Amino acid sequence: MIGTWVSILPPLIAIVMVLVTRRVLLSLGAGIVAAALLVASFAPGASVVNLWTAITVSFWADGALNTYNIFIILFVLLLGVITAFVSLSGGSRAFAEWAVLRIKTKRGAKLLTVFLGIAIFVDDYFNALAVGQIARPITDQHKISRAKLAYFIDSTSAPICVISPISSWGAFLIGQLAIIFGGAAAISYSPLSAFIMMAPMNFYVVATLAMVFFLAWTDFDLFEMKKQEQRATQTGQLFDPKKEIPGQLKEDFPIHAHGRVRDLVAPIVTLVVVTFSMMIWTGYLEGGSLSIWAIFENTDVPLSLLTGGIAGTVLAGLLYLSQRKKNDTVSVSLMGRAFVGGLKAMMPAVSILVFAWALTYLIDLLKTGLYLSEVVAKANLPVAFLPVIMFILAGLMAFSTGTSWGSFGILLPIAGTIMLDAAPEMLLPALAAVLAGAVFGDHCSPISDTTILSSTGAGCNHIDHVSTQLPYALISAAIAAAGYVVLGFTGSILLGLSTVIIILIVLFAIWTIRMKKEAEQLSV
Repeated sequence: MIGTWVSILPPLIAIVMVLVTRRVLLSLGAGIVAAALLVASFAPGASVVNLWTAITVSFWADGALNTYNIFIILFVLLLGVITAFVSLSGGSRAFAEWAVLRIKTKRGAKLLTVFLGIAIFVDDYFNALAVGQIARPITDQHKISRAKLAYFIDSTSAPICVISPISSWGAFLIGQLAIIFGGAAAISYSPLSAFIMMAPMNFYVVATLAMVFFLAWTDFDLFEMKKQEQRATQTGQLFDPKKEIPGQLKEDFPIHAHGRVRDLVAPIVTLVVVTFSMMIWTGYLEGGSLSIWAIFENTDVPLSLLTGGIAGTVLAGLLYLSQRKKNDTVSVSLMGRAFVGGLKAMMPAVSILVFAWALTYLIDLLKTGLYLSEVVAKANLPVAFLPVIMFILAGLMAFSTGTSWGSFGILLPIAGTIMLDAAPEMLLPALAAVLAGAVFGDHCSPISDTTILSSTGAGCNHIDHVSTQLPYALISAAIAAAGYVVLGFTGSILLGLSTVIIILIVLFAIWTIRMKKEAEQLSV
């Protein structure tokens, strides 16, 4: 069962159940149980052991604390506490009132979110959660649905990280390229220069970012996103109140007029500055070099996030206490309630993360990704089809496993080996197609940790985020696939990229005409 077609069943069970039942934990649990049974060949005792190991591996692995996952969980919880403290101090309300005076249009609020997503490019986890904290008060004021906010966050975090050399993703991928190039005498470029050259070949990123800017500039929406936006505009309900919203505070704190803009801005800026500084510091300590590439290759992202989270939380608490002289409602007991309320608000997101990690662990034991990659490796397909096939395979792998990095680790060496033997001139396009496909699959997967954190950062129901983002991700993927087909048959990166751009222009023109017709019908 391990490494065979059966290994695909657990992620499929989880994904199908999520889409049908819209109950994330139940669906992930079903996938985990199925995977545990398959790994143990249905032996009851071994299956129970697999279940226990899968759940506990997020906290304890290889005889030691799993600090990577623990620090990520603590950071998510601290963000909930920061949100609660800022709400308690009135900082969220003050910042929203300040922002509305300066960002006066819905378009401006959407574009600000997109630019923040692009600017905070050092890490996708950091991006997803920090952008949500900054942008949410502004988008809420302009009646932009939480689903749209989650889409903007998710569709700018990973796509920017995967083409930015100065990021945790860039450092990891440059390291992977160095391994692939190490045994190839014919390669004349360095891993860094190859990574930079691959950026315009990542057609999914090009299509996705173009789509993001078009949707931010216009009021065009499709399918479920259209319903979410119409409800937000017409009723002021930014999300379905009947559904579980990660990060949504359930505590009612006293309303007062003593909040200041700095009560929100200072903790978030502190979080960003301390996290970024710690990334540089830990990267330098580990790598022993002042080279920016070496620093980001060796940086400790979870520790940096946790340190930034602690600094932001402490400052948010101190800013609230500093109101004591003029705010009669300030009390330590209220701070305690806010602290607990912030932790409670983030527990749904933490639970989903732990279950997703457990399923990913078992999928790795089943060698699902390896099975999918071997199917292509043994197929002896024509070279012209390889870029688009690598794109599709990486998408399927990331969608099934919920991890783009896992797909990178498995598929990049395989794609490198195939292309160096069959068509060295197509090496970089094929590797770029792997990166593009992995991000696409990650965007579509309800069991992806970055998708989970994007919905958490936006305060959006997780399944609502998945279902509203899916059509845009599929459209961007179809456009990218067309580009890779042209690139494969012509060998021209310029023609492949031009194909993507032309399709986007035509599509946007059609959508613009459609918007005008709908506006005319409403005015009649």
